[in-house]
Amino acid sequence: MPLPPPPAAGSSGRCVLSFAAARDRCFSRRFLRAGLRPLAIPLPAGLDPAEATTTVHIWVPSRPPRNPLLLLHGFGASATWQWAPYLRPLIVAGFDPIVPDLVFFGGSCTRLPDRSDAFQASTIKAAMDAIGVPRFGLVGVSYGGFVGYRMAAMFPEAVERVAMICAGVCLEEKDLAEGLFPVAGVGEAAALLVPRRPEEVRRLVRLTFVRPPLIMPSCFLWDYIKVMGSVHIQEKTELLYALINGRQLSTLPKLTQPTLIIWGEQDRVFPMELAHRLNRHLEGNSRLVVIKNAGHAVNLEKPKEVCKNIIEFFKEPAAAAANGDDKV
Repeated sequence: MPLPPPPAAGSSGRCVLSFAAARDRCFSRRFLRAGLRPLAIPLPAGLDPAEATTTVHIWVPSRPPRNPLLLLHGFGASATWQWAPYLRPLIVAGFDPIVPDLVFFGGSCTRLPDRSDAFQASTIKAAMDAIGVPRFGLVGVSYGGFVGYRMAAMFPEAVERVAMICAGVCLEEKDLAEGLFPVAGVGEAAALLVPRRPEEVRRLVRLTFVRPPLIMPSCFLWDYIKVMGSVHIQEKTELLYALINGRQLSTLPKLTQPTLIIWGEQDRVFPMELAHRLNRHLEGNSRLVVIKNAGHAVNLEKPKEVCKNIIEFFKEPAAAAANGDDKV
């Protein structure tokens, strides 16, 4: 659930100009140039008898999609920051990317109290229905993989294939206490993944990148926190508690769709054990690809390699996509 790395230059203190805001505008322009347009979708009133209380911000193709591919981001910045490097290669390969902000990220929010991954899954599915896309492939990175996995289990008629990138869906709450992760409890995990101070951002970047920037000036980190990480802090913390509290592998459904599992070999947030655990859980209906010299932020450290594997997987015939051969 990584943040994009901050620039490795500058000085300490607060920035007068906002690099993060400028970068955010730059990413939005890249989406526009790629032929996507932003929508704010109020969800059908059926989710709430009184009124539509949830809004999903989503980037959609300017024309009706013929080969839709839903891209779900992880914790950190909004979807544009995490998926910008993937747009052009996916479009050239014949896919139509659809990129929402998950609830409490970017421009998506709700007044409803549900913080579960099932609620996130239902919310994104309702948004896909609203834009007229009944069937699609799905790629989820980290927390987006948790939501994507739940979507695939809840809506198998809609989700055709699934790619999971460093998504530790097979974790159990007891794993934290047993030392599998760099944190020992949900509260510590929330403090790590929802940073509020520069030193917390530094710790997260150093944990998620194999080669993090040597210098991360507080100037840029305060700016990033103010622009991208200062809203919905409590709600994001609640998302993590809902995700981890009481989690058991025995209650995790098995997906019926062909599934690609991509993992950074040096992931320290969700160690490789969880990749192998998920591959075993899916009983031959999945393929594991391990990316060398990459950590949890494999989608940002090795975007070309990750994108190449995504394209190959979603272009394969169904029988080939479902085989369980692993690739390192």
